[in-house]
Order: sequence, then C-alpha cells, then structure tokens
Amino acid sequence: MSSFAPSSPPPAVSVLNRLPATPSNPTRVMPSNVTNTPSTPAQASQAGTSSATPAAAATPGRERQGSFGGSSRVKHLKPFNTANIKILLLENVNQTAVNALKEQGYQVETHAKALSEEVLVEKIKDVHCIGIRSKTKITKKVLDAAEKLGVIGCFCIGTNQVDLEHASSKGVAVFNSPFSNSRSVAELVIAEIVLLSRQLGDRNNEMHQGNWQKVSSNCYEIRGKTLGIVGYGHIGSQLSVMAEAMGMRVYFHDVAPLMPLGTAKQVSTLDELLSVSDFVTLHVPETEETKNMIGEHELNLMKQGSFLINASRGTVVQIPALAKALRSGHLGGAAVDVFPKEPAANGKFFESELVGCPNTLLTPHIGGSTEEAQSMIGVEVSTALIKFINNGTSVGAVNFPEVDLRAIRDEENSIRLCYTHMNVPGVLGRITNILADHNVDKQFSDSKGKIAYLMADISDVTPEQIQDLYQRISETPTNIVTRILY
Repeated sequence: MSSFAPSSPPPAVSVLNRLPATPSNPTRVMPSNVTNTPSTPAQASQAGTSSATPAAAATPGRERQGSFGGSSRVKHLKPFNTANIKILLLENVNQTAVNALKEQGYQVETHAKALSEEVLVEKIKDVHCIGIRSKTKITKKVLDAAEKLGVIGCFCIGTNQVDLEHASSKGVAVFNSPFSNSRSVAELVIAEIVLLSRQLGDRNNEMHQGNWQKVSSNCYEIRGKTLGIVGYGHIGSQLSVMAEAMGMRVYFHDVAPLMPLGTAKQVSTLDELLSVSDFVTLHVPETEETKNMIGEHELNLMKQGSFLINASRGTVVQIPALAKALRSGHLGGAAVDVFPKEPAANGKFFESELVGCPNTLLTPHIGGSTEEAQSMIGVEVSTALIKFINNGTSVGAVNFPEVDLRAIRDEENSIRLCYTHMNVPGVLGRITNILADHNVDKQFSDSKGKIAYLMADISDVTPEQIQDLYQRISETPTNIVTRILY
C-alpha cells in the first residue's frame, strides 16, 4: 500500500513530475505511483516479479472504514514493493513508531541522535519520509537535497525546526503531535508549583552539599493560592482541572474566548492575569505575537514573591529580565524548562543567566519526556505518516491543505488521484476537463496559502487510461506533485 514507487520504476512512468526547475525550485526526482506492477500474486508470478517484499506481504493491509457505518466492502490500495519506501528516523524516535512503520514493509533506518546539516544533506537524498524530534533542523538546504522526500514527521509538538514554507512549496507535508504529551507537561507543572512553593530545589541542593537548613519562612501550601494560566489549550485546560483538585483558584488568559473547565475564570488581558496570580504558567506556541511576551514590564506587574513557570517556548520569556526579577527578590522563584538557545546534544553545554538564581528550577526541555508521552507521540505521528503515504490523507498536516476521502470501494480498476499544485485560478477547470470522460466517484480539494491539494477517486479505468491520466495531469503547468494510488 505504498504511495511512492520503487527506486527504479518501470519505463512506463519513470519519475514523479514536478514544477519546472528554477533556482528556487530545482526539479527533484521522486518515484511515481503509476507502474506496471502485477496486481495479483498470480500475475506477479507470471511476470517474474513480486508486488511486495516478504515483510510487506506478511502484514496485510488494514480494512478501512466505509462511510457512516456502511457495510460495503472497501479495497486496499495495491502496493508495489513497499520495501522500497525508505524511512529515516532520528533522535531516538520511540519504538512504537519504528514498529508501526516496519509493519508496513518500509525500510526503516534509525539514529539515536540528530544529524548535522552537512550529514543530513547527504543522508536524505533517497529518503521518502523522515521522522525527527526537536533538535534536527530541516532547512531549505536539506529540503533542496531531498530528491524523493514526500513527508516529514515531527515527533513532538513544535515544528519550528522545519522550514515549513519551503517544504510546502515542494509538496512535502509536515505532521506533528500537538496533543499526546499534554498530560506529561501538565503533571510537570503541578510538581514545579509544589517544589517552588516549598523551596525544595534550594533545600535539596543544600543537603547535597552537607548543609542542613530547616526553614519555614516563605514556604507555603498551594491550597487557596491563585494559578494564572496563559494559553488554555490542551495542556492549560488539563492543568486547570488538576490545580483545582489541589485546592487552587484558577484564572486563565487566551486570545480566543473559551469554555472554562470547573470553576476556572477567563480574564480579558494578560496584565490582569499577571496582577492577580500567585503562580503564572505559560502554555503558548511560538509566534510573532508570543516572542518576548514576558519581559521586565510584565514581570513588574506580577505580585511580590509570586512565581513564574515556562514550559512553552524559550523565546516567550526574556531571560535577562527574569534573572533580574529573581535576584532582586521581586519574584519568589521560577521554573524554566525551555530556553531561547538549547544545546544540540547532552553534555556540559548549557549556559544561562538563570544559573544560580534563588529558588529557580532549571530542566532540560523534559516537559513531554515521559515513556507514556513518547509512546503516544510515536503512535500518533506514525499513523499520520502511514495514512499520507498509503492513502494520500493529509488531515493534521501543519503546512499543507487538509484533505481526506473515505475508502475506495472494492472494485477493479479504481484509482485515487492525489494532486498537489500551485493555488492559482483555473486549475480545477483544467483538471475537470481532463477527468470529464471518466467516472469520478468522489472528489475533494482544499488550499493553504500558495499550495492546493486535490484528491479524487476514479473508477472503471484501464491501465492505459491510468497512464494517460497521470501523464496529462503531471504535465499541467501548476503541478507540484502528482500521485496515483491504486
């Protein structure tokens, strides 16, 4: 059930057609999906070839759901050597993802660490799919070197390590995992609230140095205190429920009006939230609006002796201003899990103005680093990658139009057209003319910025007609990527 053809496809259609080569958009060779591979084992035997490697054949395709509970049988998109699909996984991506991708019959290569740009430029040339976490940088240079790349999986929340705009211009979809580590981050923040309120970080350091300091001054219970949450998404809302269960009052601020959980209350401005909260915790994405969101002005608005927690993005808080507020005693403490510049590897590489600040917890970006979270992320992202490779489904892509169609019915001579193209007027009219003489069972198109994506299921087509459709569509002037799944 592969969406990308073998490395050496038959002469019928040798490469996946793309935009004409320009300095900013060089032509990349990427195998097409239209082949003369036999569609049944018997035909494969007669031709002296196999439509799937033993690894792929041992794992039958999954039954896909019909529409709205319908019982009509659906067919599997037919593979042609799934073992030729090359997957590169970096940064010790969880074993759940490795297993899921191997079960599809793909070639899967894993590395425990991130690769430098120079190494990655060489490594990615014949890779169809790459999976990364937060340290690998998929730059324009890397994308231009990728001759067959079709999809990127970010096994984390953030995607700022990928040049999303350039990826979309080359028809490369990018998926991430925005929800799977929410609980882990929320639990870390709850732990940090307790640790800060009791100054446990400092007491722990003192004990390791042989220094016994039993104190109760400026140590508090969290019951009855006010927690201010900036960003009431999946993490913020879970944190809200957990904090209320521990007896805290919860206020939150978000750019959108949201339904509070429990007795939490939404406030209209960030300034108001900062001024009423004993603890302020940040859970926002990195955008132009959130960069340097918390600086000297905002910190001065916070209560004397209050606490700041940042488990969102390192650029949200101005570190020099935070260090000043801590050393002056205006803030009672802080917990920081993310930093503007983070080391690319483990070791003695970390430097920050926050080192040595009183009652300050510093952790190496481990908010989502639990076994449970990494396992769930592995499942979520690998599922999205498999659906895109096998079925053309782009739902959940961060840089790509989100398009999906229900399964193809179990009928002979039916295909799925996946057409990524420039978002300009007249494209749909041109494609409609090409498909006019065929039976289009269902069709859906969407756009995102400069890129548009069309999926269409077509029945009653002969192999010759499939070749003709592919040729005509891939030669349209707006083509970026044309794939035919069958």
